[in-house]
Amino acid sequence: MVLKEAGDRGLSVQKIARHVFNASNSFFETIEFEEIRRYVQNYLLKNSKSSDSLFEKVGPKGIYRINPNSAEMQQLMLLFTDETDEAEKPSIDLSLSLF
Repeated sequence: MVLKEAGDRGLSVQKIARHVFNASNSFFETIEFEEIRRYVQNYLLKNSKSSDSLFEKVGPKGIYRINPNSAEMQQLMLLFTDETDEAEKPSIDLSLSLF
């Protein structure tokens, strides 16, 4: 979700890792930031190699964005759109009216 909000400019590995770190840590279970940063960096490197990968590298300094040409991204957007359409449908009040 963070990369989608970043848009075409993308985000650096450091900022993506910071978002994952904040979402993953809790009061009872803490994970070191450096461990998360390494994991995020390796994950993005592995999943941005082909032209149809979900992620793509933008620029020389480890900035990544969601690949708009990826078939997987288009499928995820369709699934996300279907879910939000159902949630936005107004509910019909089937109770009896007193007036």
